[in-house]
Amino acid sequence: MSPRSTTRPEPDAPVTRIEQKERTRLRLVDAALSLIGQGRSFSALGLREVTREAGVVPAAFYRHFRDLDELGLALVEMGGVTLRRLLREARRDGIPPTDMLRGSVLIYKRFVEDRRLVFRFIAGERSGGSRTIREAIRREESHFASEMAQDLRALGTLPDLSSASLQMICGLVVTTMLNAASDILDLPPNQPQREAELVDNFVRQLRIVFLGAARWRERG
Repeated sequence: MSPRSTTRPEPDAPVTRIEQKERTRLRLVDAALSLIGQGRSFSALGLREVTREAGVVPAAFYRHFRDLDELGLALVEMGGVTLRRLLREARRDGIPPTDMLRGSVLIYKRFVEDRRLVFRFIAGERSGGSRTIREAIRREESHFASEMAQDLRALGTLPDLSSASLQMICGLVVTTMLNAASDILDLPPNQPQREAELVDNFVRQLRIVFLGAARWRERG
């Protein structure tokens, strides 16, 4: 008979206070998104409702956010940096303009689908709800437009346009992208034909913007 093993499984590593705090913060964010997924408007949510959904006491909320507006700001920021990085990669040097547009559209579409509830929140708060959150969304749009303008300038795209005009064109692109988010979210599942039509239409809209920009003549 072999001797009974005396080896015990190693206990899980203790969770630090910083890790626990981050977990609670994410639970609050996820709780707000879950309620939005149930058809609730973010501006109609209450603090106690969010904490109940997260499974924490209301007092715990204030260790992470001053108020619901600050939670909303975290949702606006959520994924924004990643999306800008992905789109910058799609605009990297050496990609033909047509492929760049389609590639950017496909990356954006996948990103919206993967973060469906975040974009539901942005679509709902972009034109309503808290002024603080609306302004944060506009700042995020401005960041996108500025980075796009910088990249297009570096690529030599639309070289005759002033910086102000190029920024305006990129602002139109960003607005088109955000308007398309609702159409992406409303796509029915398992309908590849409608999905392809949406992508093609989105690409055509962006091409029209850039074709118009190429023919734009500034005063003076």
